[in-house]
Amino acid sequence: MTNPISGTQTAGAPALSMVLVHGAFVDGSGWRQVHGELVDRGFEVLVAQHPTTSLESDVATIERLIASARHPVLLVGHSYGGAVITEAGASTKVKSLAYIAAFVPDVGESVAALNEAPEEPGETKAPLLAPQDGYLVVDPVRFPEAFAADVDPATTRFMAAAQPPWGLAAVIAPLTHAAWKTKPSFYLVASADRMVPPSAQRRMARRAAAAITEIDSSHAVMMSHPRDVAAFIAAAALSTIQGGGQ
Repeated sequence: MTNPISGTQTAGAPALSMVLVHGAFVDGSGWRQVHGELVDRGFEVLVAQHPTTSLESDVATIERLIASARHPVLLVGHSYGGAVITEAGASTKVKSLAYIAAFVPDVGESVAALNEAPEEPGETKAPLLAPQDGYLVVDPVRFPEAFAADVDPATTRFMAAAQPPWGLAAVIAPLTHAAWKTKPSFYLVASADRMVPPSAQRRMARRAAAAITEIDSSHAVMMSHPRDVAAFIAAAALSTIQGGGQ
């Protein structure tokens, strides 16, 4: 892991809640180990379970979690979840954003538009099957190596079979807000990602003026490196607190 950062919530520090937002083809259970690590550090951690059928409904789910949080919020988004937190982060209760191998659209952009950018030599994009009835899925045969090559194969085979379809309404929806333009942002690049090209991750992170950390990981970094991901999120929280983000 390059440029490693770590953090623990210090006694007496201003409190910050975290909302963890999953991406497409998975659900909130992928955050299980990260959730435990962050709770052990003393943070309130809320985990989203949104349907990934439309951007509007997903943002509404996150807005309800933000409203229920006890403290100001750090939004954390993985993959498509990055688009969701970029839109939902307009809430005044949100103080910063942490992106993990995530899409970071601007106003008027969609995830589909961002995904059209060409990858660099040696990189690959998600092996998606042709849309059916308005939904996308990852080729189940290729899912393990594309999504989570460094996760236990038995787990990835189940993930491939259980993947929730991703609604095209979510994929093509243009954003109306870009919270990263006004709030501190942090980005964890998965440098061995075969779903979202690492070069695209770096490009989006730089555009958002995000503090960038890199880790040698597949797309499923929260599952293969939960302690590193928890440390990244905790450090983002502490930077927010120390920077007066509350």
